[in-house]
Amino acid sequence: MNKILVFFVMLTIALTSCKNKNENCIPSAEVIEYPTDSVLNALNWPEDLVIKGFSGPKITPSPACMAVAASGEVFVGVDMMGSLGKEIGKGFIKRLVDCNHDGIMDYHTEFAQVDNPRGILPIGDQVFVLHTTFSDDTKKADNMDLVVLDDKDKDGIADGPPKVLIKNMSNSKYLRERGTDHATNGIQMGIDGWIYIAVGDFGFYNATDREGSKMTQLGGGIVRIRPDGTDMEVYSHGMRNIYDVAIDPFMNIFTRGNTNDGGGWNVRFTHQIQSGEYGYPILFKHFTEEILPALVDVGGGSGTGSLFMNDDRWPEKYNNVPMMADWGRNQLYIHRVTKDGPSFTQNEKQFIQLPQITDVDVDASGTMYLSAWDGAGYSGNPDKGYVVRVTPEDFTYESFVDVKEVSINDLIDLLKAKNAKSRLSAQYELLQRQESESVVQVLELAKEKNQALEVRAAAIFTYAQLAGAKGIAELVTLSKDASVQRFTLRALADRKEFVKKVPVQPFLTGLKSTSEEVKAAAIIGLGRLGNPSVAQELLQIKVPSSFAAPKINSEGPHATPNAEIIFPHLAVKALVELNAVDDCIAALGTDNEDLALWAMRYMHNPKVVKALIEAYNDSTDEVFKKKAIHTLARIYHKEAPYDTSWWWSTRPDTHGPYYKTMEWEQSPVIRSFLVAQFKARDKSNTPFFAELNSKYRLAIDAFGEVKFDEPKEDMPLVDFEKIKNKKGQIGEASIEDVILSLGKIKGNVQKGAGLFNTQGCVACHSINKDQVLKGPFMGQIGAIMNREQIAESILKPNASISQGFSTVQISTKGGDNYVGFVTAESADRLTIRNIVGDATELKKADIAERNELETSMMPAGLANALSFEEMASLVAFLSQQK
Repeated sequence: MNKILVFFVMLTIALTSCKNKNENCIPSAEVIEYPTDSVLNALNWPEDLVIKGFSGPKITPSPACMAVAASGEVFVGVDMMGSLGKEIGKGFIKRLVDCNHDGIMDYHTEFAQVDNPRGILPIGDQVFVLHTTFSDDTKKADNMDLVVLDDKDKDGIADGPPKVLIKNMSNSKYLRERGTDHATNGIQMGIDGWIYIAVGDFGFYNATDREGSKMTQLGGGIVRIRPDGTDMEVYSHGMRNIYDVAIDPFMNIFTRGNTNDGGGWNVRFTHQIQSGEYGYPILFKHFTEEILPALVDVGGGSGTGSLFMNDDRWPEKYNNVPMMADWGRNQLYIHRVTKDGPSFTQNEKQFIQLPQITDVDVDASGTMYLSAWDGAGYSGNPDKGYVVRVTPEDFTYESFVDVKEVSINDLIDLLKAKNAKSRLSAQYELLQRQESESVVQVLELAKEKNQALEVRAAAIFTYAQLAGAKGIAELVTLSKDASVQRFTLRALADRKEFVKKVPVQPFLTGLKSTSEEVKAAAIIGLGRLGNPSVAQELLQIKVPSSFAAPKINSEGPHATPNAEIIFPHLAVKALVELNAVDDCIAALGTDNEDLALWAMRYMHNPKVVKALIEAYNDSTDEVFKKKAIHTLARIYHKEAPYDTSWWWSTRPDTHGPYYKTMEWEQSPVIRSFLVAQFKARDKSNTPFFAELNSKYRLAIDAFGEVKFDEPKEDMPLVDFEKIKNKKGQIGEASIEDVILSLGKIKGNVQKGAGLFNTQGCVACHSINKDQVLKGPFMGQIGAIMNREQIAESILKPNASISQGFSTVQISTKGGDNYVGFVTAESADRLTIRNIVGDATELKKADIAERNELETSMMPAGLANALSFEEMASLVAFLSQQK
């Protein structure tokens, strides 16, 4: 009898659990001990946050990306291939659940198997995923797709095969040959309902959305698409390796990406403005007057996942900021942004230290999660990687409602939430229901002037999506409210399928606004409406004196904020979008001439060539004549069509203004004109034509040229057998190519032992335990690092500092300073050894200040003189040390 009673009790509990979540919540008491306490204690974490392990490598090894549902489920993209691996069937998405919200993961499921997951977006009962696809026949990488997976029964496992939203979102050739290290990456949804995609500098060819629309892009930037796989379009362009986007409640978008022009992998933090061109690699050095600059260059690093934190349960100093992970610097950074015209300035601050951090996200309760690669190498590692959970010190969990089960009124109230995740979740559910009742209520919320601005913005974008073309009149009326004008203008011009029904007057009114944000939205919107009658209004926007080309053979300011260049830059993009050729020609000789000439740089049209030549011949103004010559030289070539059969490598030619040039029908006309002017002018103009020839790469021999400082070439494909003994190859190669070489060149252990001495490694590292301990002990390095990790620690010492061997700076009360490794320490004394092994014993009572430095004592570049074969030999020797 008791057994029967127990059975019915258990059945009732199970049915109740299934009714609520279709899953049983069985709390776990197993506290995750990975990473170990010793590692956690060594990291620099804010004292007012509680950070603890959530998942280790047994469940989530090599986490490349991560996202958190509003209800708290953590989706981790496990990538056992890493950025350079090429094997099929080694990626999947794990779903982690803390069902009683005590900070301990209770259970997990394998949600789906996908190769190279690079972006995850869970919302509602759908999970959007960006990942590499493989050919079933060849077992090699095919391309990258954006897909959506459903989990309508909420069992933590995708219901069936994915539905493809965008196909071919990368470069097949280089995915196969290099891996996914420069491919398409993170995805985020804005409150405007678009999915924003971070595209790396592989670019893509014939990306195809669900409507069959195709698009090709040379280089990186941001692409966006509707959640149903329609309306794919470029948002901004000219980036290198951005990995993710951070989107604030007002649709400001931020990225942290890096560059490599032969001089390093410098990180640029950028405010991404719609239609903006950021110039990498062909404009961001020698044509910087044409681009929107980044907000700052912070030096070497490698940006990964990002989040705009908007949650009032977090301390003010951590709230309303872009949080940007940097894999190379082992840090989650905060960029405190300050308004600067229609853009921002910024102040970067270290926030949370985590070894090779890959991603960051937060749920609707305010619980944050971070994922860390933790030295898993360039091809993944089953024993490395973890997820941690982060909450404020006084955090109290607040449960999130099941949006599927609540009323329209409850969802409207949820739009008023003081955190972005709740508002987005409520909006998405409202859009799924498409009920007429909600349209009216959302509009009323948008009109409530006493609501917070982020709530009104959410309501406006929700209304625009619910009402479609039927909502245009109400949005026009609402645009008269100055406090929300920028959001209504953006919403009115947001969907190309509706813009023909949108009047231009609200945007022309916006052009005259004293609000820089409204004016920027108006300019962008006028370009999107497609009405050429507004060109004359756009041409009246003035070009500032900062619109000045860098001197020949010098680098322009591509990471210095310049708010005054934004309006004319956006106006030029709008004029080009409107194909305002006739209006630009008519502006020659007027006060609007400078903006017209700027726009003509992108108009490969015979009418433009003819008009410029005629205006030149009719003018006696030498300043104008030189501007006309420069404009004609700028359009002498066109960019060759991109078919992804080539890629510009990790160290591209940055000369510009095109990467792969081709002539067009007017090139002979322009050439004849330029040669005629060269012959007609006296010899004092020879330097002018030499600079013209070099800057625009005209290849007109008679002009002569100015020599450029050639960047070091880094070919994307290298025959290592032919060049493996070439001295100095390591210094000329990217770290990715060095790692690839290790897979093809075995190396000679005995030769490596000799290099360990001749390269100076022995000066700071011991191999045998009976030797003096100086820097990190190398006698067991092969047991704790694989070949790729060893190579990385040599090439990028700052990214792989051994635990216990951080560089320490000590200042004594007597005024002495020491920098080195602490090799012995007791309660009252310590021993510090400098880079040459000299030891100094200090009393702790005599120490005034002690700091651990982020940089290694080992200088970068020690292996630059080696060949690939020598580097492989050195790594082979070290990997034998176990």
